Amino acid sequence: MLLRTVSFCFAAVLAAQSVFAETGKVTTFELENGLQGVVIEDHRAPVVTNMVWYRVGSADEPAGYTGVAHFLEHLLFKGTKTLKPGEFSKIVKENGGVGNAFTSYDYTGYFQRVAADRLPLMMQLEADRMRNLVLLEEDVVTERNVVIEERNTRTESDPNSLFQEQRRAMMFMNHPYRNPVIGWRHEIEALNLQAALDFYETYYAPNNAILVIAGDVTPENVKALAEEHFGPLKPSDNIPERVRPKEPPHLSPVTVTFQDPRQTQPYFVRSYQAPKRQSGDQKEAAALLLFAQLLGGSGISSVMGQKLQLEQKIAVHTSAWYDSMSYDPETFGVYAMPRPDVTLDDLQDAVDQVLAEFLEEGVDAEHLARLKVQIAAEDIYELDDQAGVARTYGQALTAGLTVQDVQSWSDVLQSVTEEDIMAAARKVLVLKQSVTGLMLPPATEESQ
Repeated sequence: MLLRTVSFCFAAVLAAQSVFAETGKVTTFELENGLQGVVIEDHRAPVVTNMVWYRVGSADEPAGYTGVAHFLEHLLFKGTKTLKPGEFSKIVKENGGVGNAFTSYDYTGYFQRVAADRLPLMMQLEADRMRNLVLLEEDVVTERNVVIEERNTRTESDPNSLFQEQRRAMMFMNHPYRNPVIGWRHEIEALNLQAALDFYETYYAPNNAILVIAGDVTPENVKALAEEHFGPLKPSDNIPERVRPKEPPHLSPVTVTFQDPRQTQPYFVRSYQAPKRQSGDQKEAAALLLFAQLLGGSGISSVMGQKLQLEQKIAVHTSAWYDSMSYDPETFGVYAMPRPDVTLDDLQDAVDQVLAEFLEEGVDAEHLARLKVQIAAEDIYELDDQAGVARTYGQALTAGLTVQDVQSWSDVLQSVTEEDIMAAARKVLVLKQSVTGLMLPPATEESQ
C-alpha cells in the first residue's frame, strides 16, 4: 500500500512539472531604475494579470502611525497629475477589467485582470500613480472615515477579530507584527495628509517595487512595456534599510481570555513562535508546513481530527496552521472547538495530550505519503489560477525569497522526511514561547 502511494506521488510530481513547463514559464528582468520584473507565461486564454508589489507593509510603519500603509493603499485610488480622483478605477472598468489592492505586514499590492491587449494601459496607469500621486486634504478626511468604517465592520463588530488582535499583541512583545494591519483605531483617527505623503514619498518608487505579469504575454513584450512606462521614473535614494525590531526571548507562556456577548461558541487557540521560510534552505519551513497538515490541516483525517473529534468526541472542529510566507519569523498554531458539554479546560488538556503523544509516537508514514500526493495534485490545480500564481510570486519576493525558491518549493516539500518533521515539531512546540487563547462562553447571570 505504501509503495503504491509513493509511486503515485512520484507520478503526480512529474505531472505537475509537465504542466508547469507548459503554462508556467517564468522570466525575470530588472530595469536600470531598480524595478524588478517577473513574467509568468500562460497562453491558454488572451487574459493577463498585472500586479505591482511594494516592499512595504504595516510592519514597516513608523511608531505611532499604525494603519498608514493600508490608508495609503486607499489613497492611491485618488488623483494623480494626469487623472482625477476615481478615474483610475473607472478606466479599468471601462476596459472590461477588474482591479483592487491589498495590504499585509510585509507588502502592499495593486492588481488588474484584463484582456491581454489592455496591458499597456494598465502599466501606464500603475506607473503614473507610482510617482505622481496628488492628494488633497478633503481626500484624506473622506478616505480616513472609510478606513475607520472598515475597521468598525471587520474588527469592532467581530469578536473573533478583536480576540485575534489581543493575542497577537501578546505573541509579539517587541516586533511590529504585534500591530493590526488596519491599525489601532486611535492612531487611524490621527492619520493626516502629511503622514500619508511622507510614507508615499519614502516607499513608493521603482527600486522598491516588483512588477509581476501573468498571462498571455511574452517576456520581450513585457520588458519593452516596462521600459516604456516605468523606465523613466526616478528611483528613490532614501528608502530605509528593512531592519525591524527583534523579538526578545519569551520566558513564560501567556494565556489570554476573551468574552463577548456576541460570540456564543467558545474555542481554544494557541500560537507558538516559529521560524520563517529561509531563502535557499526551505527544508525546515517545508517540514513545519507538513507538520501542520498532519496535525490538523486535513479535517477529521488529521491527527487532531482523529483523536479529538472521532475517538474522544470532545471537539466539533480542529485545525493547525503554519505562517511560512513572511519577512520575519511568524507563528505555528493549533485550534479546537469543544462540543457543548465539554469545558475549555478539558479541551486544552486533551490538545496538550495529543501534542505530547505526537512527539512521542512520531509521524504515520502512510499519512505523510497520502499528504504528499495531495500536495502534488494541488500543485497542478493551482496552475489554473493565473492571479493566484502571480500572487504566489509577489508574496514570496516581498518576503525575501527568490523565484528559484518558489519553483523548488514543491520538490522541497516532497523531500521532507519523517525525521525532518519531528525535528521541526520539537523546535516549535515550546510552551514558554506560546500564547494560548480561550474564547469563553457568554457570561451567565450567575457568573456576572
